[in-house]
Amino acid sequence: MTAKIKQILVNDVAINIHSTKEEDFICLTDMAKAREGENRSADIIKNWLRNRGTIEFLGTWEIINNPNFKVVEFDHFKKEAGLPTFVLSVSQWVEQTGAIGLTSKSGRYGGTYAHKDIAFEFGSAISPVFKLYLIKEYQRLKENESNQFNLEWDVKRILTKANYSIHTDAIKNHIIPTLNIDKDKEWITYADEADVLNVALFGCTAKQWKVANPQLALENKNMRDFASINQLTVLSNLEVLNSELIKNKLSKNQRFQYLHRTALQQLAVLDKSNAMKSLQRLSDSTFVEEQKKLKN
Repeated sequence: MTAKIKQILVNDVAINIHSTKEEDFICLTDMAKAREGENRSADIIKNWLRNRGTIEFLGTWEIINNPNFKVVEFDHFKKEAGLPTFVLSVSQWVEQTGAIGLTSKSGRYGGTYAHKDIAFEFGSAISPVFKLYLIKEYQRLKENESNQFNLEWDVKRILTKANYSIHTDAIKNHIIPTLNIDKDKEWITYADEADVLNVALFGCTAKQWKVANPQLALENKNMRDFASINQLTVLSNLEVLNSELIKNKLSKNQRFQYLHRTALQQLAVLDKSNAMKSLQRLSDSTFVEEQKKLKN
């Protein structure tokens, strides 16, 4: 997974966050700069690493989260920690113990980064007040990300399921009695009706899609999982419309023709006007980044 750099503002100071494999690593260098200034940031991190309590915390975190952590080397550092001659760098800690909670980056966003759990502990060491502001801004970032990344999924889930009960009730009441299908075979009727909608909107049946996408089918995915928001908006409308057509006793062929025309018309309107744009994720930018753009 590609790493991403994001930012939060803590007391008007930008703190970089390096995200990879669904884990966030906060820049300790930026945190130290925010507290004591750029000239002393490296010394603050070194002094923090020399502390026995810090070594015990780091080691315990690694034991919990890192199966490849070298406990013997950790015990050696723990015995030496606190002594006047004890000096430890991030690179030494990582190389000798196989630690994953701390890392160093070079380049534009370079510095010492720590897993968020460790970064919050570092925040306590430099200033409990600063730590509280850091946590608050980090939570704001995650809430903003949740709104951006999950909204589309939520809309898909809602649109595909909101009218399901209306649709299946209409099938039970108006098709099953006519076809005289046993209750155990109801799923066959539902699947047939689902394919009326699938072909009207997507142009193929669920089975045809699965044959064409065997790996995705093995993962229990279907064509609706890959539909756009506009398609799912139309699908929701078609489900309601189909239930009404069923109640009016139109044949399956008549309903298909009507549903297909409706699907084409509604998709054309939505795609042209982009009426659902407000529901789509617009960019990777965070709330803080957008605020900074407005100030500049």
